[in-house]
Amino acid sequence: MKPVSVDISEIIPQRPPFVMVDRITDFSEEKVTTELFVKPDNIFVEDGKLLPAGMVENIAQTCAARIGYIAWLKGLPIQIGLIGAVKTFNLVAQPQANDTLVTTITVIGEAFGMLLVEAEVSVNGQTMATSEVKIALTDEKISL
Repeated sequence: MKPVSVDISEIIPQRPPFVMVDRITDFSEEKVTTELFVKPDNIFVEDGKLLPAGMVENIAQTCAARIGYIAWLKGLPIQIGLIGAVKTFNLVAQPQANDTLVTTITVIGEAFGMLLVEAEVSVNGQTMATSEVKIALTDEKISL
């Protein structure tokens, strides 16, 4: 479904220059898609290309956007998550500065404070990377 427009700073705890998601473009409890315009001065851009670490952080922040958006819809504080593990990361190509990343996460499982997702990062319909990531949810919650 098309999500209600919300300022990303209201649903994720990251702050500039570490924000790696611009907006949610599609949302369901099981699947979320975000976009990020890669600025040339992004902290993860080196020699005009987005580093793989930037793509991993983008995936993690897409997970954070999902968690935060669900909390925002319910009027609850946002639960903080941390990257628990990157089980796989398959790099196909590095995005360039001025590209727009489209990142989709699909929830595989969620239990005992852990979120397991499959992720795909693409640019103009071309896959840049795929990954399987575990997010550990903490007991810490924040109201933004």
